Amino acid sequence: MELKVSNLAERPEMAGPVVGMANSWPEFVTQDLVGDAHYGRIATELPGHVLFAEDEQDEVVAHACSVPFALTAEGRGELPARGWDQVLVWAFEDLRHGVRPDTVSAIAIVVAPHVQGRGLSARMLSAMRDNARAHGFTEVVAPVRPSAKHLEPHTPIEEYAHRVRPDGLPHDPWLRVHARAGARVERVAPASMTVCGSLQQWREWTGLPFDTQGDVEVPGALVPVRCEPERGYAVYVEPNVWMRHRL
Repeated sequence: MELKVSNLAERPEMAGPVVGMANSWPEFVTQDLVGDAHYGRIATELPGHVLFAEDEQDEVVAHACSVPFALTAEGRGELPARGWDQVLVWAFEDLRHGVRPDTVSAIAIVVAPHVQGRGLSARMLSAMRDNARAHGFTEVVAPVRPSAKHLEPHTPIEEYAHRVRPDGLPHDPWLRVHARAGARVERVAPASMTVCGSLQQWREWTGLPFDTQGDVEVPGALVPVRCEPERGYAVYVEPNVWMRHRL
């Protein structure tokens, strides 16, 4: 497939098609409050870090979002245990206060459902690396959501993150794409994203009853969702895997 990759700073008129592109995220994943408050701001406030790919018919078929932030700022230094949520907060905190960033974090690579399985995610990851390099950065970090972890919701993330194939590459397909691009596993982010909701909200998001105390396996969830019927809520705390790309 022939692709033309651009960024929104170059072509701001494409913000609508990029933001509105179809995706395959489970509904509950989009209910993270930190993400809901910050993700949409990337396209408007950091357009140079939003890449998108068009096919031969000029249809937007993929996009990649990243954010620059100051990892070496006081009180930071290590990739955060709160992963995706924390780096979004840091990035927009730094932007608001005029703090000079030293690192780029991947936030999301989204491929339209009808063209998945054609290697577009790897191509967008490569474009993200190139874009960070063009902006003068020397590394990209990524709080990676392992694409096959949902098949093993009870496997500890530390075990899963470090599982490798006989060729030494990660067992997980999406971790493997990053590794092939030159990244290495840095650490686990055990609480990268948190989704809290009432039992009724979880029923609407998943179609499941959410009426039993304890862990509930939800399709697409990397770990079980904790259901507390007596308290009227359920909580999902998603682990990710920090990977570091040297440029």
